[in-house]
Amino acid sequence: MPDFQSFNPLVNAAIFLVSAGLVWVAGARLVKALDRFATITGIGHAFIGMLALGAITSLPEVATVGTSSWIGNAPLAVNNVLGSTAANVVLLSFGDLVAGRRALTSIVTSVATLMQGTLDIILLGLLAIILATGDVAIGGVGVGTLGLGAVYVFMVWVIVRYRDRRSWVPARSPDVADLSGQPVNEGREVLPSLLAWSAGAAAVILVAGTLLSQSGEAIAVQTGLGASLVGMVLVGFATSMPEASSVLNAVRAGRPEMAMGDILGTNIFNIALLLLGDALYAGPPILSQAGRFETVATLLAIVLTAIYVFGLIERSDRSLLRLGYDSWAVLVVYVGGVTTLYFLRGV
Repeated sequence: MPDFQSFNPLVNAAIFLVSAGLVWVAGARLVKALDRFATITGIGHAFIGMLALGAITSLPEVATVGTSSWIGNAPLAVNNVLGSTAANVVLLSFGDLVAGRRALTSIVTSVATLMQGTLDIILLGLLAIILATGDVAIGGVGVGTLGLGAVYVFMVWVIVRYRDRRSWVPARSPDVADLSGQPVNEGREVLPSLLAWSAGAAAVILVAGTLLSQSGEAIAVQTGLGASLVGMVLVGFATSMPEASSVLNAVRAGRPEMAMGDILGTNIFNIALLLLGDALYAGPPILSQAGRFETVATLLAIVLTAIYVFGLIERSDRSLLRLGYDSWAVLVVYVGGVTTLYFLRGV
């Protein structure tokens, strides 16, 4: 991986913009392919959004966390995960903006989405406890990150088992078609080509998304911002570009469950990435080096996610300037949280 900080800032800016464009196009293609795949197979859009779309759009985080840990920059690896987690939730407000006059959470009819949000909060809560109490090493990695990885696997198992259950069914919105769990017998012959398109889009997202995050990090350092703020905001949003593309395109395609499944699934997957970072870092557990900044960032992600879970439960369609009240709350809390983190940088 080249040293982007040795490049001219204008060169980094050009790499950033070109990579952003490639990621955006690839994200749109990916949504179309997975949307049709979910419809044909009957897997369900919330389910495919979490496991497939969420994992693929997390590929830039995989590269960034792995690279940062390998070169010995544990704080950037941790802050990138936490920054992209908070930024991802904020992206749902942009999806809300293009959803129409009704709040995004009022048109989501899949109970799997509510389950994903709840599990996301649980995993983030466990991370906050580890950050507050510290982590200890065992076999070269932290006990805390090992636990988070194990909980992630358990959560995937829970969601897979829960997909077809109907223990809680929301009142359906008359203008929203829910095709989850309804396989289409026609068109199965195109499944190989859909998988090929998805693999190609994933490759573009991995390469362009990595260049995007690395050039974004370099720009932030070259402009003199603090390292913690870099990982929390700029690099976090840079690595969230695939999610931004997939969320907006999924909402435009009338798949709100897929959009929310992507964000919630991505965030669950991102926390599990801390185990990868811990394994690649030649030093003490990466979470043992975290402080108040990282703890507050985790709590911010919990609050943001909880606001949308509340919106999913309430299912109010009231909005202001095309944004649901929950989206407005997320934006206000995020701005307040980032402001707080600005003053905590370096603490």
